[in-house]
Amino acid sequence: MRFLMFTRLAILTAATLPALSGAVQADEVNLYSYRQPELLAPLTDAFTNETGIKVNVAYLAKGMVERLVAEGKRSPADLVLTVDIARLAAVVEAGLTQPVESATLTANVPAQYHDPDNQWWGLTTRARIVYASRDRVAEGEVTTYEDLADPKWKGRICTRSGTHAYNVALTSAYLLHHGEAETKTWLEGVKANLARKPQGNDRAQVKAIWAGECDISIGNTYYMGQMVNDPEQKEWADSVRIVFPTFENGGAHVNISGVAMTKHAPHRDNALKMMEFLTSPQAQKIYAEANYEYPVAEGTKADPLVESWGSFTADQADLMELARLRPAALKLIEQVDFDG
Repeated sequence: MRFLMFTRLAILTAATLPALSGAVQADEVNLYSYRQPELLAPLTDAFTNETGIKVNVAYLAKGMVERLVAEGKRSPADLVLTVDIARLAAVVEAGLTQPVESATLTANVPAQYHDPDNQWWGLTTRARIVYASRDRVAEGEVTTYEDLADPKWKGRICTRSGTHAYNVALTSAYLLHHGEAETKTWLEGVKANLARKPQGNDRAQVKAIWAGECDISIGNTYYMGQMVNDPEQKEWADSVRIVFPTFENGGAHVNISGVAMTKHAPHRDNALKMMEFLTSPQAQKIYAEANYEYPVAEGTKADPLVESWGSFTADQADLMELARLRPAALKLIEQVDFDG
């Protein structure tokens, strides 16, 4: 676990936050987050400036569910904020959240991007797309996720580990669209097309394309924004273009970042205010610019750089269904020894 102090943002240590449960302060709210502190600082600063409510953030690299279970009713956490639907679902399924009824949240967040029982609410989306070499891949050469198993790509694909949460979510979506047998065949086909053993993160795959090790890779959209604005990685970004594949019977696979109120939130009113703020146009704009993601609030535009990548139609898969399919998807990935 690591923490970083920002102006008007209190990042508290693991030892400090639990102590708050015995001395509730009316003008604060406590947040457990898998998101990096530097991504949250602009949001929490803006919220504090608008409401006067101090935000205490504990950044957790892992183990959020285990920590909340151990703390029980004594937990100081009011909100949890995380990426990936599987992580959100895990907190809900562990009985660690409470439903939040809010006309503001309902108005700001489309039904597709919040839990039917209002246990979690989406904040931003990201698409899992294809990065394609500008020099070696023609326009229209890859259009669907199904294409990735075509033998024409043999020795031309790079990806991070198949068991990483982002790839498990994509496999879950494939499983939802095509069933177990076809998904296993697809995984075997993609594996047969790999240029190298799965390794590194999404940006490492783009670097590999730039270096000529492969021609296409699978990655999240926001990494392009991060690379373009990194002097050491801009050359990698310039060597590829973004392609928005779709499922043959659907759209482009998307995942979310989201927020949920904890079951025993000691500052419930403040927590609700923060949830509503995070889905407001003001906060959605900040969020989109900070990490090059797509805002969920209708009428809120993405960052101009993100818009320059082109438009796409998001797949309409039920996100909670994708979370429920995660164990089956992971089993198939391990059966084909994808990373082997």
